[in-house]
Amino acid sequence: MEHLPLVPARFTPLLSAPEIDMIVSQFYARVRQHPELGPVFASHVTDWTAHEAKIASFWRNVLMRERGYSGNPMQKHLDAGNVHAEHFVTWLDLFDEVLNSALDETKAQHWSMLAHRIGQSLRFGLEYASVQPRQDPPSLTL
Repeated sequence: MEHLPLVPARFTPLLSAPEIDMIVSQFYARVRQHPELGPVFASHVTDWTAHEAKIASFWRNVLMRERGYSGNPMQKHLDAGNVHAEHFVTWLDLFDEVLNSALDETKAQHWSMLAHRIGQSLRFGLEYASVQPRQDPPSLTL
């Protein structure tokens, strides 16, 4: 029985860097105007250009396998203090609106599927953190 490689020898991204930059820019333009999400982001983002560049780098990492992003999205959202699990439903709805208005159906669906997986993971992480008391790591010394 022949085994298929886990990672294809050649990867061809479905989306391009300019498309990713465009979506990120359009999304954050809408976020800044959004009555619920706008204030949450505004309390943390002072340099929108730098923020959008970092998020575009994140998405290029996810969608194109570029390795330019460094960061910990879960920790960033936990540390924010005013980001709540329910924000991700609104975030994803708005993100889907942008995807569907700017990309063809195949690209929009592909990116949306990944965004929903990531959003669900972040949402679950925030929900878990809200019910679990914060604990120090266990001591490994006697």
